[in-house]
Amino acid sequence: MNETNSIAARIEQIPAGRFHRRFIALVSLGGWFDFYDIYMMAYIGAALQQSGFLTLHQFTDIIAAGFFGMFTGTLLFGMGSDRMGRRSAFVAMLLIYSLFTLAAAFALSAGWLLILRFFAGIGIGAELVVIDTYVSEMVPSTARGRYVAITQTVGFTAVPVVAILVRVLEPTHFLMPGWRWVMVIGSIGAALAWYFRRNLPESPRWLESRGRHAEAEAALARLQVESPVHESPVRNNAHVEVPPVKAERASFAELWRPPYRRRTIMLVIFHALQTIGYYGFANWAPTFLMRRGVSLLHSLEYTLLIALVSPLGPAIAILTSDKLERKWTIVALSLLIAAFGLGFAFWSLPTLIVLSGALVTLCSNWFSALLHTYQSELFPTRMRATGVGFTYSWSRLSASFSSLLIGAVLVRAGVGGVFALLAAAMLGVAVVIGASGPRTNRIALERLAR
Repeated sequence: MNETNSIAARIEQIPAGRFHRRFIALVSLGGWFDFYDIYMMAYIGAALQQSGFLTLHQFTDIIAAGFFGMFTGTLLFGMGSDRMGRRSAFVAMLLIYSLFTLAAAFALSAGWLLILRFFAGIGIGAELVVIDTYVSEMVPSTARGRYVAITQTVGFTAVPVVAILVRVLEPTHFLMPGWRWVMVIGSIGAALAWYFRRNLPESPRWLESRGRHAEAEAALARLQVESPVHESPVRNNAHVEVPPVKAERASFAELWRPPYRRRTIMLVIFHALQTIGYYGFANWAPTFLMRRGVSLLHSLEYTLLIALVSPLGPAIAILTSDKLERKWTIVALSLLIAAFGLGFAFWSLPTLIVLSGALVTLCSNWFSALLHTYQSELFPTRMRATGVGFTYSWSRLSASFSSLLIGAVLVRAGVGGVFALLAAAMLGVAVVIGASGPRTNRIALERLAR
């Protein structure tokens, strides 16, 4: 196939238009509920412990169960989307999440809540993996970082929303405790997102990689019709070289052969470490404050103030992701997260607690937007979701076991000991990416895959 006529080459040349805006809006809805779910458990977890519904040990187990479900879902739907398609994986995941989260809202015991959180995790686990893969394949390389960052910015608006909901609803007991209403709202919203997502097109790049050329042409034609090609005589990426793509079936074994073996090992280590630092703070911040003697009310108020800056990190990434080399920005942000986290652990003045927590959140969410772009660039289309899904699944598995580890360290060494652990993990992230990560900015996916 001629390089200039391939699906990938034509996607590279289509300027952003109505299709891209509508596509990003619909895709971002799923990411929104991924963040809603993670932070929902952080905020209601403190309330559940305060009310006596859960002990610290049970809360630790439920967090671990949710992430183990996400690990399972990431393997099932993340890697599976290379076979079933990006759109099909999307539709199935949100429906599963919505059903089991609704059921969890009415759990009668900690045991039932643990089981239902596991199955809800299966539904939400691969959301970000498929989003990263899908968006990277549908937009030109010059805007890849910006568009993934937009999905992250939208997603992180869920954090202040869920913080406000918990703060408002937790003191109420209208028909049932407030925390149950927070879960009900999440499940209904996810069902609506599933409904609106049904009309998303399949990725033309993925269809071409599967040898389904007629369907790929139809999907690309839909994209071209909704994009203002006539308004942009100068092509978006005329300077970007795009190698032709052959219809090939990927195998899991290919991840362990050059040139992908080095990238696979790097991302496995990276995800195992970054999750300890990132989710260690995100899932446990209210509990850390309570363990330091802060009341539940003040803990929720502090974390609500911290949550307000959540969308600012990925918003910065929108402006910088395609301008600053992603590899080195990830390294710098890892070091900043480690430093600001130690401040949150040891400062006692409310103003400094909120400030350090806000800085950790800002840097963490900027970091998140970059890592989700970065990981999706390192594998070819035929095995992109397999590579990203497998390596990202280690973040879910790490989160599951690190929840147990953090709970144990918290009991034995206190909040300071936990944040020393989180800082060490982020230092490890900086070393791994700095030593082994390739540069990726403004390079076509097909070129990076070589």
